[in-house]
Amino acid sequence: MTRPWRTFVMISIGVFASLLDLFIVNVAFPDLQREFAGSGLAELSWVLNGYAIVFAALLVPAGRLADLYGRKRSFVAGLSLFVLASAACAAAPSVAVLIAARVLQGAGAAILTPSSLGVVLPAFAPQRRPAVIAAWAAVGAVGAAAGPPLGGLLVQASWRWVFLVNLPLGLLSIWYAARRLDESREANARGLPDIAGTLALMLGIGALTLALVEGREWGWSAAGTLTAFAVAAAMTAAAVTRSMRHPVPVLELPILRVPSFALAVASAFAFFAAFAALLLAGALFLTQVWGHSILRAGLELAAGPLAALAFAALASRVGPRLGMATIGGIGGLLVAAGIGYNAVRLGLTPDYAGAFLPGQLLTGAGVGLSIPAFTAVAVSAVGPARIATAIGISAMFRQLGAALGVAAFVALVATPTREQAINAYRNGWAFMAAAATIGALLMLATRLSAPPAPTQSAPAPADRQEVPTIG
Repeated sequence: MTRPWRTFVMISIGVFASLLDLFIVNVAFPDLQREFAGSGLAELSWVLNGYAIVFAALLVPAGRLADLYGRKRSFVAGLSLFVLASAACAAAPSVAVLIAARVLQGAGAAILTPSSLGVVLPAFAPQRRPAVIAAWAAVGAVGAAAGPPLGGLLVQASWRWVFLVNLPLGLLSIWYAARRLDESREANARGLPDIAGTLALMLGIGALTLALVEGREWGWSAAGTLTAFAVAAAMTAAAVTRSMRHPVPVLELPILRVPSFALAVASAFAFFAAFAALLLAGALFLTQVWGHSILRAGLELAAGPLAALAFAALASRVGPRLGMATIGGIGGLLVAAGIGYNAVRLGLTPDYAGAFLPGQLLTGAGVGLSIPAFTAVAVSAVGPARIATAIGISAMFRQLGAALGVAAFVALVATPTREQAINAYRNGWAFMAAAATIGALLMLATRLSAPPAPTQSAPAPADRQEVPTIG
């Protein structure tokens, strides 16, 4: 293995751990409910959403800090925080402590993610970088999809092992980065990110998630629910307003006005709402409706990641010929088809081979095609000079979609009795199928958007020869 690819693998180990932790906790939910008796699905959903919201809100500011102070330094600092927070999660004595530790984990993941590609790309010749970006995105696809089956194996010892597994992975990546990587930073980077705007965005998304998660129990017209919606609207508006004026905004609005980029991040938002809800739904359905053990459920969920791995490799090979937007659109439609199959075929009587497995294979294939496409399309929309910014914004919208997808699933499904379960889950599956379809159509629409004119925010087409075509 050449040194550039060795560097890619060693850095990807840390990225894999951070993305794995977005979804590995899903399959541990039954154990968490037993460990912390009295905690409902709504409260425990913050173990997922606390991570996703902080991850999303800090991605862009963390990318700016990495450009300013050094990408190697940011990667090592972010991964170190992530590893320490993982240890705190494993030792958590209560749900509140677990949620707080997950928030710190999300902060560490946000710091390491944008800097990870920045420390890897300089090791490769310019003509190899599109393949590196696609491979980096594929690591995310496999890491996210592998969470439930790997979690099913780890919780046989204890649910705490879903966090302890991050320690050796993270420490190995930290050791390599500290010893072997050179420091790099953006020579023209100026100014600190907008901390107030970041906090406003975090509070806005958190309040919206709170309203969706608790609205059923509180009542949709209750004062608490309406207040949460109002805070969400006010804080989001404040974040947008500050982004119009701040020299280093949390939301870089000019880049969002590039049509193909805006469509790509909207597609990622919708798709990840479906994907995050799907992974949680699969683990809960197998364990709570069909009554399967966590180990069995984890093994039954393994077909999806295997399909994702195979089709992510396929996407990197055929994407340059067919266009990554086409590949991503097909992937989103496959995910919707797999969810629709489950909605029609799944019932109270267990039927893994006939009812569950085909949907798993379809959705896994779709995930493998779609997730690499989001990064490729976003980057190609704005050119290589804006790679870090494009990846940071795209990843932010993915995590926002994931947080709101989980919140919507909890609001739609809640905690039904076994007799009510199929109708309740069908509500959730209908939401997921609709979100995946919208994501697919938005991705296909990027083919129709005109390439951006040469501006400071969107470099001329000649600058884009290093990245994959989106058409």
